[in-house]
Amino acid sequence: MASIFNIFKVLQEFPQYVGLVQLLLHFQWNWVGLVVPENDNGEHFISSLIPMLKEKEICLAFTEMMTSDFLDTPLLKSNSVFKTWSMSEVVILLGDSSSIANVQIFVFAHEQFFRTSFWKVWIITSHWKVRVMGSQDVMRVLKPFHGALHFRDHTGDLPKFRDFLMLLDPLKAQGDVFLLLWWKMIFDCHFHKPGKVPTKGKKRCTGKENLQNVPSYIFERSMMGESYNIYNAIYSVAHALHAMYESGPRPATMSIGKRFSNLQSWQLLGYLRNVHFNNSAGEEVSFSENGLGSAQYNLLNWVLCPNRSFIPVKVGQIDPRAPSGQDFTINSNAIIWASKKVPFARCGKKRCQAGERRKVPEEEQVCCYQCDPCPEGTISNQIDAVHCEPCPEDQYPNKNKDHCIAKKIHFLSYQDTLGYTLAFLALFLSVITSTVLIIFLKYRDTPIVKANNRDLTYILLISLLLCFLCSFLFIGQPGKITCLFQQTTFAILFSLAVSSVLAKTVMVVLAFMATKPGNRTRKLLGKPLTNSIVLTCPLVQAVLCATWLVTSPPFLNMDFYSLGEETILECKEGSTSMFYAVLAYLGFLALISFSVAFLARKLPNSFNEARFITFSMLVFCNVWTTFLPSYLSTKGKSMVAVEIFSILASGTGLLACIFFPKCYIILLRPSLNCRENIMRQKKH
Repeated sequence: MASIFNIFKVLQEFPQYVGLVQLLLHFQWNWVGLVVPENDNGEHFISSLIPMLKEKEICLAFTEMMTSDFLDTPLLKSNSVFKTWSMSEVVILLGDSSSIANVQIFVFAHEQFFRTSFWKVWIITSHWKVRVMGSQDVMRVLKPFHGALHFRDHTGDLPKFRDFLMLLDPLKAQGDVFLLLWWKMIFDCHFHKPGKVPTKGKKRCTGKENLQNVPSYIFERSMMGESYNIYNAIYSVAHALHAMYESGPRPATMSIGKRFSNLQSWQLLGYLRNVHFNNSAGEEVSFSENGLGSAQYNLLNWVLCPNRSFIPVKVGQIDPRAPSGQDFTINSNAIIWASKKVPFARCGKKRCQAGERRKVPEEEQVCCYQCDPCPEGTISNQIDAVHCEPCPEDQYPNKNKDHCIAKKIHFLSYQDTLGYTLAFLALFLSVITSTVLIIFLKYRDTPIVKANNRDLTYILLISLLLCFLCSFLFIGQPGKITCLFQQTTFAILFSLAVSSVLAKTVMVVLAFMATKPGNRTRKLLGKPLTNSIVLTCPLVQAVLCATWLVTSPPFLNMDFYSLGEETILECKEGSTSMFYAVLAYLGFLALISFSVAFLARKLPNSFNEARFITFSMLVFCNVWTTFLPSYLSTKGKSMVAVEIFSILASGTGLLACIFFPKCYIILLRPSLNCRENIMRQKKH
C-alpha cells in the first residue's frame, strides 16, 4: 500500500512543478536558488524540476543540499553558505520539516552573529507546514518567511471535519496519546493526575479551553491540503480496488481479503488511472495523464503582521482542469514583499529591450547574457529576444530596430525634381524641334532647304521629335507595357535618325563625285539610294528588337536590396546581350556616319553641311560612350535619368549642329539664302 501512495504522490505533485515554473516566468525571474534536503525527496524534486527550468531558460544561481549536520558547520563555513545564498533574491525551498527548521535557525543565527538582515523571497512547496512551539517563538521562527510564496494543496470544505476538530476533548482521547501532549503544548498547561500534587507555576488544563482562540499558524481548523490529498487517495484506492474486484472472476469461496493479499502496486495502477468520482466535499476526483485531475494548489503569501500574527493571503491558484492559459492565475498587486518591492532575480543587470538581442559570453549560463544591438537589416520586437529577425524584403528596420517599416516605391516620378526637370527639358526640345520642322516646311522652296535634301531633312526632324518624346516612356511609374517598349522604341527611333544623317552624308559624297567628268555615280543619286539607307538601317534594328522581345523581353522588376529603405521599381533588360547588341548596332551606324562625314568635311558643299554632321556625330558618339559606365554604376531613378539625359543630349547635338546654322540663315540672314550665294560657295 505504501508504494501505491508513493505513485499517488508523484502524480499529485506534477501540477505544482508546472505552477512553480509559471510563477517564475510571471515575474520574469531567471536566476534563482534551490535549497533541498539531502534525501530521496530532495533528489526527486531536483530531477523533476531542473529539466522544466532549463526548457524555459531559467538558471540556478546555486543548489544547496542540506545534510543532517548542516547546522553543525563552523562559523566560517556558515559565512560561505550565506554568500552562496546571497547570489539570488529568490530561493526555491523544498519545504519539508527538516529543511525549514534548518533555514529558520541558520537565518536567525546569521543575523545574531553578523548583525545583518537576511531577506529573501522564499518560494516554498506544499510540503511545508507552519509549526510554532508557542506564541513567544513567532517573531524568531517566522520572521525569515515574511513575504514568502507558498504552494499549498487545495483542500475541499468537508463540513463535518471542522465540527470534529472543535469537539476534540483531551479528557476523552480514546487512546490518542498525542492529543494530551499537543493540548498541553498549545495551551501551556498541565493535566492534574489524581493523587499527585499540582505543579506550581503552571496553570491546570481543564479540557474546556477554547480552540477558536488558537492562532491559525498553530492550529488549522480546516482540513489541510495534505490530509485532503490522503483523504482523496484512500477513496481513490478504494474505488480502484472495487473496480478490480468487479472486473475479475469472483469465486464464492474466495474472500475479498484473500483475493487481494498478494496484490502488487503495478496491478492496481491501470484501475487507479480510470478512477472518477465525487468526494463528500462535492469535488470531482479523477486522474489525467499528468496526475490527479483535481490536484489544485493555492498560492499563498505569508505576511507577518505587527500584532505578531502570521497570516496566509491567497494570491493565486493552480487548476489543471482550467483551459490552457488559465490554469495558473495570480494577483500580483495583493502580494506583500519583504523588500517592499518586486525583487529583481535575474543574472544580467538588465533585460534586453526591443531592438537588442541576447549574447551569452563564453563559459556563462544562458541566463547570464549581455545585450547587443541587432545587426543591420534585422529587428527584435520582444524583450530578451534570442535572435534578431530580418524584415520582409519589402520592409526595412526603423531607427530603433524594434519594428519594420514598409519601403517606399522608388522610381523616377514627375513629382521628383529630377523627374519634372527632365520632362520639361524633353517637352522643350520637342517644341524646338517642331518649330524647326515648321520653319523648314514654311521655307521649303528656298535654296538652302532644297540644297540639303528636303525629304531627309523632314525625316530627320520627325525622328528627333519622336526621340525627344520617347523620353516620357522612362518617366513615371513603370508598367509591363512601358517596360516592353522603352528600349526598343528608343533604339528604332535613334536608328532612323542616325540613318537619315548617314543618308545625308552619303548624298554629299556622291554629289561631289558626280561633278567629276566621266564619273558614273550620278546614276546613284536620287530617292532610291536615300530610301534604301533610311529603310534598311532601321529595319535591321527592328529585327534585333523583335528578336529581343520574342526571346527574352524586358520585364517589370522590384529590387528590394540595392537601396536600404526603398524598393526600386524598374524595367530590367531581360536579355543583357540583346540590350548591348542594340546599342552596339546604334553605335555602329553612328561610327559609319561620323567616318563618312569626317572624310567629306572639306568637300565643297553648300553651307559646309558635312562639317556640321561630323561635329554632331562626334557629340553623339561621346554622349553614348559615356552613357555605358554611368548607366552601369547607378541604380534606380538615377540610372533612368542617365539614359533620358543621354537621349536628350545626343538628340540636341544632332538638332543644334545640323539645323541651328540653317535656321540662323533662314530667319536672321535671309540675304544669304539665295542661289547666287550657293553657286559662289560651290565655285570656291
